[in-house]
Amino acid sequence: MITSLTGAAAGSDGTSETLTSPTDRALLGIIRAAADVVVVGAATVRAEGYVLPRRARLAVVTVSGDLDGHRLGDTMEGVLLICPEARAAEVQDRSGLPGAQVVAVAGGDDLEPAAICDALADRGLPRIVCEGGPTLAARFAAAGVIDEYCVSVAPALEAAARPFLPIHARVATDLAGMLVDEAAFSYLRLRPRR
Repeated sequence: MITSLTGAAAGSDGTSETLTSPTDRALLGIIRAAADVVVVGAATVRAEGYVLPRRARLAVVTVSGDLDGHRLGDTMEGVLLICPEARAAEVQDRSGLPGAQVVAVAGGDDLEPAAICDALADRGLPRIVCEGGPTLAARFAAAGVIDEYCVSVAPALEAAARPFLPIHARVATDLAGMLVDEAAFSYLRLRPRR
């Protein structure tokens, strides 16, 4: 995840692209390379114009299948659409991604993070990177399914309508690593205290 000093998850253009740096993108590539799957919410796919990770699979959490604005390409081989069981057919049709595989998760429209993780692990994808957006990442944090937080802090003062991680209760963490580069970006690794 990336944030400004003021807690914004997006820069002036409404995406994280105006907050990031070459070093941040390089670290993101390293994190993705160690993952089996990158999990992201459909709202983030729409807002960011998401592209496919080079090495990991992409899993999009969606209730509706609306992915307008994506830059995922046409074939979608290897893309997973995680959705409520009752909406699987609707999500497949509406996504416009004929090569994507629907992963139907039991329960209602409010998909539980643990159920998402279990569904991915059942498909041989246990190493999960949740890239957000803010709502999905906060749900993963609240559910206690995050082993490590990797947070880049951009040296920017952006207006923040809401925090980059809108949690409602404190998550106690321990510092696992921290770097600061010449451009004044900070890179934090935090582990939840268990």
